[in-house]
Amino acid sequence: MALTLSKKAMAVKPSSTLSITAKANELKANGIDVVGFGAGEPDFNTPDNICEAAKKSIDNGFTKYTPVPGTLELRKAICNKFKNFNNLYYEPEQIVVSNGGKHSLTNIFSVILNPGDEVIIPSPYWLSYPEIVRLADGVPVYVRAEKAQNYKITAQQIEDACTDRTKALILNSPNNPSGMVYSKEELEAIAKVAVEKDFYVVSDEMYEHLIYGGETHISIASLNEEIYKRTITCSGVSKSYSMTGWRIGYTGSTKEIAKLMSSVQSHQTSNPNSIAQKAAYEALVGTQDFVCAMKTEFEKRLNYMTERIEAMKHISVLKPKGAFYLFVDIGKTFDKTYKDRKVENVGNLAKILIEDYKVAVIPCNDFGFDDHIRLSYAISMESIKKGLDRIEEFLDVLE
Repeated sequence: MALTLSKKAMAVKPSSTLSITAKANELKANGIDVVGFGAGEPDFNTPDNICEAAKKSIDNGFTKYTPVPGTLELRKAICNKFKNFNNLYYEPEQIVVSNGGKHSLTNIFSVILNPGDEVIIPSPYWLSYPEIVRLADGVPVYVRAEKAQNYKITAQQIEDACTDRTKALILNSPNNPSGMVYSKEELEAIAKVAVEKDFYVVSDEMYEHLIYGGETHISIASLNEEIYKRTITCSGVSKSYSMTGWRIGYTGSTKEIAKLMSSVQSHQTSNPNSIAQKAAYEALVGTQDFVCAMKTEFEKRLNYMTERIEAMKHISVLKPKGAFYLFVDIGKTFDKTYKDRKVENVGNLAKILIEDYKVAVIPCNDFGFDDHIRLSYAISMESIKKGLDRIEEFLDVLE
């Protein structure tokens, strides 16, 4: 009898963002001058004080198991951060520290979903959401937020998408890939629906410190007690402190949910990396000057890129409010001709750019929008200028 592998695993699509980045890195390794706009991580080194805390933890022998949900020291620091930045009040027993944001989301859906439960995913969405939901035996339900509504889903759309199987809504603000940020009024309307329909809100706030133009981050769980009880708030140190490789994410939830997530994690991975926990503690309690400096630089790049793209032919962009991505509408290029062939779709456009112009962009079909690309500005200004020059050169030859 032939052995068969997991149908669930075989149905998982590999991350296109990682594959595009890998392709760009391969070309660079071969000495080819490639500009990669695929970066999902800051181009800054982890701050020195954080690295020193990690080195010190090694020297002190802090290399053993810790409590599964994270050290009490780190969970207390996370509670303080939630209180001071998010206006949220959690106790250490409500915090679970995991091996990165993806692991936090995997824990969440593992403990709140039963087979066939539906999860509303606003589109555009981070491409890992539906795969994580499916792996937990959930059913993704996509609701499209159009460009005309600033790529933000409305409370009415959520209500219309609800069924008797609706278990949760994923809310991502600031959003990857659009960079849009939900206002307090928009969150209040969404919270009202969540309470009335009685479903969970999985609030992914990984980019919470990276908001521009005077906008303020608001956590939906901070609005009132009823939505607080139904919200699992997710964040981490990856984006705000340039610690993507350290793999530390965390959640705030009810004690019941936190206990279940800790139990699941105890069998899957045990505790998150002990040394990375010490580094994360320093990130949260140490100086925040790095976060402010990085945010200032990102906003400078954002303004430059938006101005350049708005002046280009055939493409357009709405200026984002957060994160470090531009969500670019390239639909008008599809009926244009390049080298006697129609561009036709986003996959062809991305292929032309990488092969002929040595520019790597992220096609957003896996983000729910097959007529958009994502451009990261978590790369140097020099690379941004060079890459945009090449994209403009391509657009100018289209007929």
